[in-house]
Amino acid sequence: MGGNVDFFFDCSSPWTWLGFEKLVRAAAEDGFEINWRPFLVGAVFNAVNKSVYAMRADPQSARSRYLAKDLQDWARDEGLHIKMPPSVFPVNSARAMRALLVAADAGRCEPAARRLFQLYWSEDRDISQPEVISVALAEAGMDPSATLAEADGEVRRAQLRANGEALIAAGGFGTPSFLLGDDLYFGQDRLELVRAAVRSRLR
Repeated sequence: MGGNVDFFFDCSSPWTWLGFEKLVRAAAEDGFEINWRPFLVGAVFNAVNKSVYAMRADPQSARSRYLAKDLQDWARDEGLHIKMPPSVFPVNSARAMRALLVAADAGRCEPAARRLFQLYWSEDRDISQPEVISVALAEAGMDPSATLAEADGEVRRAQLRANGEALIAAGGFGTPSFLLGDDLYFGQDRLELVRAAVRSRLR
């Protein structure tokens, strides 16, 4: 249990897709477990990281232009096709993240989350819509209707809020975030640090 990693994530972020794939691969190679902690990143931004909105408001700044290039460099390295969705950005991912809470309890979070990332970041599908979420759930072996019904209930709504609050309490402010005990790591490019920390605990 000491080597398990709590993965706080929201599929509305392309950087999180990179971190997701790196984490899944690391877990398989190093033999640790992932505790899936979907949360709503917008709620966390509103609470502790409002500065992100200023950067979004100026997409032509030098930093914004560099980050767009950096994202494509990382995506190419990971073998992922990532493009900014022309139809809906940012997306309200709350229902999709609640559905992943249900999928996590069923042991199907990894395939469902991967498909949601693909639908939004490669295929320009609106993952706020139940019919799009249903595609990911069905392909992950879940019953879409039953899963969405549970996802819309108060228990899963409260669980999603609690995950965001837990991340804030740990010092977090965005996605992807990785928590190992009391050690917080932010960003897909921190996976080697996460792996080193896990290995030290598993010795």
